[in-house]
Amino acid sequence: MARTFDEVSVGDTLGPVTIPVTRAALVAYAGASLDQNPIHQDEDFAKSVGLPDVIAHGMWTMGAAGTVVADWAGDAGRVLDYGTRFTSMVVVPRDGAELEVSGVVKSVDADAKRATVELTATNGGAKVLGRALAVVQLD
Repeated sequence: MARTFDEVSVGDTLGPVTIPVTRAALVAYAGASLDQNPIHQDEDFAKSVGLPDVIAHGMWTMGAAGTVVADWAGDAGRVLDYGTRFTSMVVVPRDGAELEVSGVVKSVDADAKRATVELTATNGGAKVLGRALAVVQLD
């Protein structure tokens, strides 16, 4: 169900939502995105180039966090704008990892019936996305 403008106020929170990150998900994403960089799939290769282990694709991480906003809005098509900076890696050991995503409504535009949501995404307590902002159209 689509969220309405009257249901949203500055300071409202989203989540936290915990998203599992598995190596199988990274392999599937690599196939879909055509990003076959071995740092996302091959543990030995990732370590050989100085990484602690396989790391999640930045765009997979951004997309996973964006899904939290889309679910909150009620439809991915309501996310009009979304941008972020990558601040750290999501390291994915063999037993997987978790991405924790939360958000807060930073502003609302009554004329346009839009809300700006700031997301926080962490992995193992480290912030992995910075300045993650989404603009959402509301009913």
